[in-house]
Formats: sequence, structure tokens, C-alpha cells
Amino acid sequence: MTRTTLRSTWRRYLHTGTILGTAVMLCSALTALPVYSQEHSSSQREVYVQAREALSRGRTTELETLLPQLADYPLLPYLEYQQLQPRLQRLAASAQADTSAVDDFLNRHRDSWLGDRLEREWVAALAAQSRWADVRRYHRPENTTTVLTCHALHAALNEGDHAALDAVEPLWNVSFSQANECDPVFEAWLAQDLLTPAIAWDRFSKLIQARQLNLARYVSRLMPERERILAELYLRMDAQPERVQNDAALLRKEPEVPQIILHGVRRLATTDAQRALSALDRYRDEHTFDRQQWQSTRQFVAQRLQLQGFVADAEALVEADPDLHTETLVGWFLRDALRQQDWQRMFSWLQRLPPDARQSERWRYWQARTLEELDAAGVDHNESRDQAETIYLELAALRSFYGFMSADRMGLPYELVDRPVPVNDNDVMALYEIPSIARAYELYMIGEEVAARNEWQYATNRMTQEQIISSGRLADSWGWHRNGIQAMIRAGYWDDLQLRFPLAYTDLFAASANEYNVPLELLMSVARQESAFMHDVRSGAGALGLMQLMPATGRETAQALGMRVNNQDLLDPAINIRLGSHYFHRLLQDFDGNRALAAAAYNAGPNRVRQWLRQTGANPLALDAWIETIPFAETRTYVQNVLAFQVIYAYRRGESVSFLTSAEAASRW
Repeated sequence: MTRTTLRSTWRRYLHTGTILGTAVMLCSALTALPVYSQEHSSSQREVYVQAREALSRGRTTELETLLPQLADYPLLPYLEYQQLQPRLQRLAASAQADTSAVDDFLNRHRDSWLGDRLEREWVAALAAQSRWADVRRYHRPENTTTVLTCHALHAALNEGDHAALDAVEPLWNVSFSQANECDPVFEAWLAQDLLTPAIAWDRFSKLIQARQLNLARYVSRLMPERERILAELYLRMDAQPERVQNDAALLRKEPEVPQIILHGVRRLATTDAQRALSALDRYRDEHTFDRQQWQSTRQFVAQRLQLQGFVADAEALVEADPDLHTETLVGWFLRDALRQQDWQRMFSWLQRLPPDARQSERWRYWQARTLEELDAAGVDHNESRDQAETIYLELAALRSFYGFMSADRMGLPYELVDRPVPVNDNDVMALYEIPSIARAYELYMIGEEVAARNEWQYATNRMTQEQIISSGRLADSWGWHRNGIQAMIRAGYWDDLQLRFPLAYTDLFAASANEYNVPLELLMSVARQESAFMHDVRSGAGALGLMQLMPATGRETAQALGMRVNNQDLLDPAINIRLGSHYFHRLLQDFDGNRALAAAAYNAGPNRVRQWLRQTGANPLALDAWIETIPFAETRTYVQNVLAFQVIYAYRRGESVSFLTSAEAASRW
């Protein structure tokens, strides 16, 4: 196909307001062109950006000149989409409109992220115009959403296909309110009396548990009288849980009553676990409870007893029932014993851990520490006196927090197992032949990282295990480090330290490390834990960027440095690293240079850490015990990872550091 032919075709399609005809002809020429390559496409990126701008501004003459240069460019479909998508509503609104452009785009891009997206948007546009026959024709169950599924069912019912009602119950029976678009389908389903008392009760229960009380009341009005009376009892237990102790209605021999009792007990336990436990015992012989629900409720009551300070009651409850010997409950008693430095109690509860938990790194380490402390105190504990050393030696062979702690205790070097993932270069390069990967690369190179992630995810969701491993190496070669890390997680391959712990943004971290006298490896460890080096990430809590700064913290830190920043600035790696490094430097100063305390403060906030320190002030703990007893599991893991990652990053840079400094190892908090 010559450029003259392309220009004439382009002029023809400009009159109809579409570039799709040109795109079709461009794509038909691909078989005669070289296979996509990074080198070839680099010269087309600037052309693509110019063409995109020309299209968005309606500069058709400029676009006509640029388009033939993009004949084999992976992002050409994005120009098509940019032109076609705004026309969907207009095309759907006109029954006489020529939809061949939509059909052609979907046919050529059926198995692509962009094709799937346009198809969903097209079905939604058709549904908005009540074009039900077309909704059925275009809707595909493998490319849908709940709203589109409801549209498709509505379309089927509109055409007299009442078998569609069989698919309604799973959509209706959920713990939340579905979109309004589903209402016509639900109304038709209800009109056919397909709502059984059992289905209504099941959804009612789900809604109560999800605290969707208004919707639960609505569902109760759809029930027969018997179930409605029980629903009123359920709502009464929810609103006034203290009534679970003596409400005569709870003695009724109805199959739903045990569920209501357990709900009331849980609600009461949130404020008064002792009374909740008493109420639970009262009904033990009055009803037949589902075993799993019964045990789950007892576990919940035990947890609430612990949190409300009734430790002896909780301990007696759990100790007497082997079914309650879960890692969560026993772990709480172990950490409480650690806070009290009650090593005999530690030894006793370690024996009650489930077998798999007892063999975990965490609890094997604490078994060794407990044996050490008991030996030092001359306490007889029925274990070999050299068992602690044996455990430490085994753990020291691991690249982990507990492995490094054990190595320090034994005076051994750290084991940094580093085995690059076995990948063939040809297999890595072959990934470029996957269209979504080629598009992801080009989008990444022009800074469209959200779209690049969409294409990447679309491709990797369809990859073999071998391709996923190769994709990790490919992403790392682009500098797209988070995707390299994620590939190793998906593949379950933990020993490629280059991919799992990339040396990203090293110059920026080095500059901040020098400016604030904070170890470079420590700063990189924080960023690795916070964002996996995803510079534009935004957390659900609102933290931003590589080092996940909260906007208020970022502004305050910037002000201290004589800077002014907005939220968008915090996504800039240079700004984010500098501010995050300065903030961590301040935390180190506040906590006497202790990296564990500073890391805990970075994650949970300095005020919480000060509160935790006050709680242990009368009985200060060694640093390993203080970390283990951090009340927040997230912060506990965070601190352990940051400390362990620093050792790994030192290794990656050809250096070595002590897992704990001498001051940290000797400290008590």
C-alpha cells in the first residue's frame, strides 16, 4: 500500500467522520511489513503523539499527513478508539446509523483490552437507547460487568426469553444494593414469584452482617409472615444485643434462631465480652448450632475478651477448647507473654500452636528465644539444652527477618541466596510479538502508564507460567520494576534478587542519602516496601508516590525545606524521594537513630509509636520482642521487611551492613 493510496483513503473517510477505513487499510498492509521492533517504533512515537494531538484538535490536514507513517505502529488502534468512542452514543441513538465502523473495530480488536473496553461501552450505549436486540447481539458473558449482565437479561426478557430469569437470583442475593439498571430484571423476577423464603432469608442475613440495615428491612417486607417475624427478632438483636441474654423469643425451636443468637452474641461481645460468653453458654443445650458458626463465634468472643482486658477469662476459654487453638488466638497470648517477659507462659502457649504455625519461622525463632531465656533462668522445660542453637542454625540459612536475627545471635554471616530466574533471551524477546505487550511498551515509553498497565495486565492474565517469568525480566529491562516484582510473586520464584530488589532511582536515593545522612539502602528499602517503585501509585488512604507520603506530611516536610508542593508534585520521583528521605531522617532523630522505631513511625505514625513505648516503659523489651509485640500486624510486618530489605539492598550494591546495629541490639524499649 503506497502513501498516496493511504492519503486518498483518508480523505474519503474524513467525510464520514471516521478514520476507521484508513485504519483497516493500514492493518491490511501489516503482513508485508517487518515484525514490530522497539528500534523501528522509536521513530514513530513522536509521530503518534503529534497525530493524537491533531485528532483531538480536529486538525485533519495534519493528521492526514501523519497517519501513513503509523501503518505498523502498535498504538494505531488508540487513534481509532479516540475517534470512535465519542460517537457511540450518537450511533446508538439512531436506528439508521451505519454501525459498520463499530463492527469493524470489534472484529479486528476482539481479543484486546481496547476492543473489550469499546465493546462494553457500546453495549451500554445500546442499552441506554433500549435497543435490546442489539444488546443481545453484542453482549458477551466473558466480557461483561454486573450492569451489562443486567442489561443483557433485560434484553432477553424483553424478547420473551423467560429462561433468563434463571440467572437473576445470584445477582439479587448479595450483601449490597445493586445498580439501578438491574431493577427491571429484579422486578420481573419478583413478579414471577421466584423469590423463595430461603433466598430472602439468606440475603437478609448477608445484609445484616454487612450493616446494610435499611436494605435488610426492605427485604424483610418481601418475606412470608413467619420469616418476617424472625427477621424482626434478628433486627432487634442487632439493635439491642443485650437482649440476647434473656429474650424469650430466642427459645423458639425455629431453625433460624441459632443464627440470630450467634449474631446477638457477637454484637454484645463488641462491648461486653464477658456477658456475651455467659449468654453463649446459656444456649449451648437449648439449640443445635452449626459447628463452624459456633466455633467462629467463640473465637470472636475470645478475641474481644483479650481486647477488653479480660486476659485470664480469654486464656481459660481457649486453653479448655483445642478447637480454639488457632494461630490468631494463641499468637495473641504469646505476644502478651512477651510483653510481660513471662517465658514459662511463652513455653506453655508455644506447645498449643497449630502444627503448621509452630513450624513457621516466626514461632520457631521464639521457641529458641524462649529456651534461651529459660536456660538462663535455670528453669527445667523438658527440652534439649542445645535445641535453641539447633533452631538458630536452621533459621540462619534463610534470607528473612528471622533468618538474619538468628544469624546475628549465632555470629554467622547472612545467607543471601541469589539465583537469577532461568530465562532464555529469545523467550523474552518473543513477548514483543504479543500485541498487548507491544502496546504496553509503547504506552510506557510515552508516559501513558495507566493504559500501559491495563495492556500489560490483559496480556499477563493470558500467559503461561514460563511467559510470566519472562515478562518479569522484560519489565525490569524497561525499568518497570513493580511489574518485574509482581511477575516473580505470581511465579512463586523468590531467589532472583535483581528482579525482586531492583536498584531503581539509585541516583536520587544517593543524593538524598548524602543530604540527610541516612543509609541509601535504608531509603531504598522503605520505597521497596511502600510502593515497589511504582512512582504514581496512590493508596486507598491517600498516600502518594514512591515513598507513599500523605499529602499533609508532604506539604509539611516541603515547607521545612523551603518548598511548596501540591499532590501532583508528590508523584514526581525526585520530589517524593527527597521529601520522604527528609521525613525519615527526622524520625530517626526523634527515635535516637533506631531504624525499627523510625520505620514503625513511618508506617503507623510517630504518636502511635510513642504510645506503644509508654506502654512498655515500666518493663522495657529487647528490640526483637518490641517488634514482635507491635499491636498492628501491618506495622509489624512493615518493620521486619524494611530491616531485612536493607541487608539485601546492601548486598545488591556490593556492600554489607549489620542487620541490627550494636546500639539497636543492646537497646530495650
